[in-house]
Amino acid sequence: MPPSSNHLDVARDALERTIRELEDQIKQAEQALAALGGKAVRRGPGRPRGSASKKAAKSGGTAPRRRRKRRGGTRADQAVKLIEENPGISASDVAKQMKIKPNYLYRVLGDLEKEGRVKKNGRSYSAA
Repeated sequence: MPPSSNHLDVARDALERTIRELEDQIKQAEQALAALGGKAVRRGPGRPRGSASKKAAKSGGTAPRRRRKRRGGTRADQAVKLIEENPGISASDVAKQMKIKPNYLYRVLGDLEKEGRVKKNGRSYSAA
């Protein structure tokens, strides 16, 4: 039985040959595209264009993106306001009015209940 390293060498040679063939095909395709007036764009691995590393952002490179400010406060504040306006409202009704999924709101309401901002009575919520 031949040694296993021989099988690995054969497999490695086959993969290297395939890579060379693919690189040749890419070059031919880029040349054809350039001949047709197109622009050949090849990007290697790494950051996409337009993004800056933390060092570049600090040293005067491209400016870091700013987050958009929320209007109307946090979800918790919005939920408390709705509950104050509609005592006895259910969590699903609050979620519908806020246009968010109820499973997210249940977590928010649980935190509000722990903070003492709302009270739960059965399925209904009221302001504390």
